[in-house]
Amino acid sequence: MSQDMTRIIEEFIKNKPCETKKLSIVSQDVTRVIEEHFKSLPDPRRETENRRHKFIDIITIAICGIICGADGWVAVEEFGKAKKQWLGTFLELPHGIPSHDTFTKVFRKLSPKKFEACFTSWTQSISELFDGEVVGIDGKTLRRSHDANSDKKAIHMVSAWASTNRLVLGQVKTEEKSNEITAIPELLKGLELKGCLVTIDAMGCQKTIAAIIVEQEADYLLAVKDNQPKLHKAIQDYVEEASQVVFEGYNVDYAETSNKGHGRIETRRCWVAYDALSCIDGSENWEGLQTIVMVESQRTVKQETTIDYRYYISSATSTAARLLNGSREHWGTENLLHWRLDIAFREDESRIRKGNGAENFAILRHIALNLLGKEDTAKVGIKNKRLMAGWDESYLKIVLAGLAS
Repeated sequence: MSQDMTRIIEEFIKNKPCETKKLSIVSQDVTRVIEEHFKSLPDPRRETENRRHKFIDIITIAICGIICGADGWVAVEEFGKAKKQWLGTFLELPHGIPSHDTFTKVFRKLSPKKFEACFTSWTQSISELFDGEVVGIDGKTLRRSHDANSDKKAIHMVSAWASTNRLVLGQVKTEEKSNEITAIPELLKGLELKGCLVTIDAMGCQKTIAAIIVEQEADYLLAVKDNQPKLHKAIQDYVEEASQVVFEGYNVDYAETSNKGHGRIETRRCWVAYDALSCIDGSENWEGLQTIVMVESQRTVKQETTIDYRYYISSATSTAARLLNGSREHWGTENLLHWRLDIAFREDESRIRKGNGAENFAILRHIALNLLGKEDTAKVGIKNKRLMAGWDESYLKIVLAGLAS
């Protein structure tokens, strides 16, 4: 038996019986909490339709099903049938479990913007963003959400990831004929970011985006590349000039970290310049701009060494150690959010594509990911937590406790 499977079984047994766990929510409270945070979400079905199933039941079964491993509407229906007796302890289910066609139709029609607003409201109620928390903004394409028959391109979602809380704070779909530049401001305006350090890659290095972050009483750390050619060259010229004298006489802070593992050694060096704005034309047009940052990443794999340089602008007057950490934490959005969605939720394999279905299913995945991520009694990964929740209703209750905490 593999070590991985042994660990799953050990965790499963450890969580039996559930009575040994202190729960902050009981089954009857599930619908109350969901209704509280999703009460402004309108039922997309017309009043003239035969609404055999309650809207709250449809939402709740979908959330529970996806937590427990369902990756499509047929699987959600089958989950509901298998757990009908348990679901019936806190849902009315006047006509039993909805069919997969019902789930499909409801979530195709459901307004993703209103669903997203409810998701953000709920997330903010369960999270406490710490002063200095790094919030990474990054985009991901749902690869199989395209529909050739209707000439619909794959959906691209931009998400906000809180590095300390390990939570998705919100997400917005980019419009088909647009890009992240228009989606990021919409996402930022819906979040409470006071005291956070917001990190964005070069696509988001825009004056309007910097201004919105400062307006939110947060700081920004924006990557600078060739899409801002004058700014990029000005920073490079400043660093080249200062490095010739090893930054002697320059108001610069320095930090260095090193990691070794998996056959590689990686050393990161960071310089933060506090007096460089006079060297940058138009620096006054960047709201709150205080510092420029250079990060050198040196990686050695099998005695072959590569060096990469990255440049940033920031509204923070923080130490090099903090801004180096911010640049590293940004990649947690890729490693801890996007990777989990692909590996644990098989997002890139999903063929849900009609209407608003793909976007709404993405929001449901984020709800499930947040709940599974908050649950810390089982010391296994997200994929195995999904298995455990599907096997054991008592463990599923523990996961659902995160709705209210």
